[in-house]
Amino acid sequence: MSSTKKNPDGTDIESKTNHYGYKKNFRTALPQILAVSVKNLLLLGYGMTLGFPTILIPAVKNPKEGEVLKLENSEISWISSINLIVVPIGCALSGIVTTPLGRRRAMQVVNLPFVIAWLIFHFSVNTAHLYGALVLTGLAGGLLEAPVLTYVAEITQPHLRGALSATSSLCIIIGVFTQFLFGIFLYWRTVALVNITFAILAIVMLCFVPESPHWLVSRQRHEEAKKSLQWLRGWTNSAAVENELDDIKALYVNEKVDTREKMYESISNKAAVFLEKSFVIPFLLICYCFFVGHFSGMTTLQTYAVSIFQMLEAPIDKYYATLILGLLQMLGSAVCVTLVHYTGKRPLTIFSTAGTAVCCLLVATYDVYITQNGVNPVGAAATPTTLLNNNSTNTNFTMTDLVVTNSYSWIPTTLLMLLALISHTGIRLLPWILIGEVFSAKTRSAGAGLAGAMGYILGFLTNKMYINMVETISIYGTYGFYGIVCLSGSIVFFYILPETEGKKLNDIENHFAGIRRLTNDVYRSKNKSSKETSRMEVLKGADNPAFEADSSKL
Repeated sequence: MSSTKKNPDGTDIESKTNHYGYKKNFRTALPQILAVSVKNLLLLGYGMTLGFPTILIPAVKNPKEGEVLKLENSEISWISSINLIVVPIGCALSGIVTTPLGRRRAMQVVNLPFVIAWLIFHFSVNTAHLYGALVLTGLAGGLLEAPVLTYVAEITQPHLRGALSATSSLCIIIGVFTQFLFGIFLYWRTVALVNITFAILAIVMLCFVPESPHWLVSRQRHEEAKKSLQWLRGWTNSAAVENELDDIKALYVNEKVDTREKMYESISNKAAVFLEKSFVIPFLLICYCFFVGHFSGMTTLQTYAVSIFQMLEAPIDKYYATLILGLLQMLGSAVCVTLVHYTGKRPLTIFSTAGTAVCCLLVATYDVYITQNGVNPVGAAATPTTLLNNNSTNTNFTMTDLVVTNSYSWIPTTLLMLLALISHTGIRLLPWILIGEVFSAKTRSAGAGLAGAMGYILGFLTNKMYINMVETISIYGTYGFYGIVCLSGSIVFFYILPETEGKKLNDIENHFAGIRRLTNDVYRSKNKSSKETSRMEVLKGADNPAFEADSSKL
């Protein structure tokens, strides 16, 4: 027989990428795509909760005739912040609260508060009702982090995991965008009713996808785990999934002991696993990814897009510019989903951080130029605070509201559009993809929740600091800082970010535990044409395992 091709670490390509004998075809991938798509309905609904305040605030600031709600500025400020404050609390509790329920049931249960919140929004008659609904959406949004992220990691095969994980952020962005569109045609109370249908649809559709086989094995429900694997690997027979099921069981050998003796474990023993290298390093890595992603300028641009475009004198209506911004975010996310399987996460991340750094630094340079030459009196005289106040008291804007005072105003607008596109091809989605991959089996749920909480906290701080930063160091100082963060991030990621695309979760865990380092190659199964090679693939397996036991334990 001809010698097999080798991976950089010396192992056979087949032994690294093919293990269980699944045929690599559309039938094998389809059930995983369907299961992830059903899960994405939850994230679409969550994105709707994030976009809803955008159409709610102007409606309750200047209500139409017959509307019982009319809020003051002090009350409206809470509408824009309550959600962000509560989400990290839900994230921190996510793993603890949802793990006993199972991934699928947890997603169904956590979706119920969304239904209740939309009903409260629709029938609200006072400010307390709005606040209560926002608290529910924030708490539920945080609680769904662990089951949603771990479910994708535990049901997908490595060659599909990266792309399917990236669809999570894409669906949240689409959910936000739907609220902009609904708000154009429908009243906000009607929008709340329409949103309920998506939440109910998600609960119903989750009844038709299987539970995570890893969670089932951790609860000693092996027969159910086998049926789940049969469904997820192309509706195959029980014999075809035996090898993978055995490897999953091996991962939870120690977990079985932990379950039986759980009541007798001390608090220190339970906390010890979160002090291990295999948890601390990936947790810090994800926190840094969130830091760079939020301070790339995109978080504040998404929140304060209208005022930023007005300050920089966009040559088109600022609301149309914001709509285009949303479309470019979706396009960038779609590019990430499409390319991540082929390029890997490292190239996309380094490219996006370097690209956003260039955009931010050029915006800063532009602001310095127009400030020194005095060609932008609107941008120089207006502050974020005054612009936000003006926008909140006048919701009827036309093209005449903006007077372009120089022929270079298209430059910052174009740069910010590019910023939205480039940032979403990598760094904005990276931490949400990594959350489901980098933690060990024992810390995956809790780690996902804690890391998600840190992400939302950093997002809150970014938005909170923005107005003070612009008033203190102006636009050029703010975007100059964002550019430096991104530029340094691209360098740091080059040295510390491992390539996880196509890698087994057990290999990723061993990397962070210091047992065996990952290579920076993207592992993909190879197309074979000869009959001999095809026969060998059948013997060795023709696809990637989602999880594989540590060979040192077997």
